Amino acid sequence: MNGRGKRGTEVGRWLGFVTAVWVQCISGNNYTFSNYSRALKSLMGLTQLELNNLSVAKDVGKAFGLLAGLASDRLSTPLILLIGSLEGFIGYGAQWLVVRRSIPPLPYWQMCVFLCLGGNSTTWMNTAVLVTCMRNFRRNRGPVSGILKGYVGLSTAIFTDFLSALFGDDPAAFLLMLAVVPAAVCTAAMFFLRESPAGAATAEDETETKCFGAINTMAVVIAVYLLAYDLTGDHGAAVSRVFAAVLLVLLATPAAVPIYVAFKARSKSMDMEEGEIKEALLIEEVAVAPPAMAEETEERRRGPAIGEEHTIWEAAKTVDFWILFISFLCGVGTGLAVMNNMGQMGLAMGYRDVSIFVSMISIWGFFGRIGSGSISEYFLKKTATPRPVWNAASQVLMASGYVVMALAWPGSLYVGSIVVGICYGVRIAITVPTASELFGLKYYGLIYNILILNLPLGSFLFSGLLAGLLYDSQAIKMAGGGNMCVGTNCYRLVFLIMAFACLIGFGLDVLLAVRTRKVYLKIHNDKKSRKMAAGRQMIE
Repeated sequence: MNGRGKRGTEVGRWLGFVTAVWVQCISGNNYTFSNYSRALKSLMGLTQLELNNLSVAKDVGKAFGLLAGLASDRLSTPLILLIGSLEGFIGYGAQWLVVRRSIPPLPYWQMCVFLCLGGNSTTWMNTAVLVTCMRNFRRNRGPVSGILKGYVGLSTAIFTDFLSALFGDDPAAFLLMLAVVPAAVCTAAMFFLRESPAGAATAEDETETKCFGAINTMAVVIAVYLLAYDLTGDHGAAVSRVFAAVLLVLLATPAAVPIYVAFKARSKSMDMEEGEIKEALLIEEVAVAPPAMAEETEERRRGPAIGEEHTIWEAAKTVDFWILFISFLCGVGTGLAVMNNMGQMGLAMGYRDVSIFVSMISIWGFFGRIGSGSISEYFLKKTATPRPVWNAASQVLMASGYVVMALAWPGSLYVGSIVVGICYGVRIAITVPTASELFGLKYYGLIYNILILNLPLGSFLFSGLLAGLLYDSQAIKMAGGGNMCVGTNCYRLVFLIMAFACLIGFGLDVLLAVRTRKVYLKIHNDKKSRKMAAGRQMIE
């Protein structure tokens, strides 16, 4: 590859990553159910159990993410994005027509279908983005996962605050945004997000670190900006419009990264670039050189070892896959129960406006995602710390948050929303690169979507069954009965059961960290070798 072609590839990688960030900014629409669930409940005359099962329907859409996983190795990235954007437009568009009262409320089963479509749309967007970017930046999977998943976490707050600033708390306007904005962003991303040829193995590591650091910083600024808006109370129309305009500018700032990469690449000489590529490719070949023939034959007979490329069937035969699967269920299942029921939780505890709790979970979830991605990568490079260690820590902290919410102290819902947001974010961001490091990237799209089955499964178990049934049982005990529960007892038992589930997840994560320590030691040594080789290259 000549110097000009290499520069184009490098700039294209970063331009694709920036558009991936923008896709993730709008692909967290599945977490925004609390913003319009009250309107659906009122219009359709639903009980809390029926409403919770409606929320489960949107999460069941993720179960069909297996289709996106299978398609990721057969269809192009633009086509996958197109499918996701069309599904979202139809799914949320139908809900908008109902809430806007342009059409009468649809039968319950039809609403379940449209919520399922909306939920499934995100699996196509996320699969396109994650598979492409993880392959484009193989040596920085932690930061890639943290940034992309971090922006997904922020997307709920972006949608919520942007809507509040421009339209007030209008659920119809909110659903219209969920239908139109993701479709428009995905259409634009189809022109830029592509899988790029393998780049330099060592020469670009320093540049990648700087660029990821810059995007991390921009993301933190956006999160702090959103948090400041949420915590400063009511705003006038003029201030709200200024907030929305500045937010759009901040969301555009990651575009500075590919501009910087293009400028830096242009300043290098052709000969130096070609020399770096040859040296890097040689190092990469040495780093991934196959084992001796006898050892390879033995491995093929037993199947791939953990840390090598697995098909989904090979991965499913391992104990490690199911440890990761069940521990993921404990963390994300309980977190989803809080997200889906936050509107009712706030009302039960005496809050009239619960939008701040929805935004708080989103923003602190962002900090959990983006922080854990970079921190886990740092300690992996520094001390060979297995990534599942961070999942274990998040499970303990999440269990503590549920206990605080069960005690219902003044301000406990604020504390709980922060803790659950952070820990849910850590769980998502750490599991994504962990799966790729244990089972490889070749079939990663399908393996990732198998793990994501925990979202509908966890939503059904912890939100649809546990929270829905226990809430309705408490509502019946209230004076006069009905479908509304008010008081600290409405969710107390739910929180305690979810705290116990997180403790089970903690034990599983510790076990996985112990079982995979050799894999992460090998990754650590490979990174250390590349860093030393890059240092020698600079001296030469």
